[in-house]
Amino acid sequence: MANNWNIPDWLEKEVRDRDKACVYCGVEFTLAHQSKKSAASWEHIINDEKIITRDNIALCCGGCNASKGQKRLSEWLKSKYCIERGITTSSVAPVIKQAIEKGQ
Repeated sequence: MANNWNIPDWLEKEVRDRDKACVYCGVEFTLAHQSKKSAASWEHIINDEKIITRDNIALCCGGCNASKGQKRLSEWLKSKYCIERGITTSSVAPVIKQAIEKGQ
């Protein structure tokens, strides 16, 4: 069984256990009815919905997900959004650091 994004149950559980806060800005997740901006949303680190692996699926806040959109990770990290929030290659979660090391 998979969710709306074709993420299998086992992988969804693994990612939810790993990502307790936004993998980009570190904000603690809220429920969607409290704030969509800080609610958890599924993120494809490499913008390819066919890559459904523990290295490419993460949870980030709605604000970061909306800002990143379809941008490459390396380009987005240079954006005004990231600069204003102090989001850098050294401040992101380990799963994002791994993607950066692989040239994303």
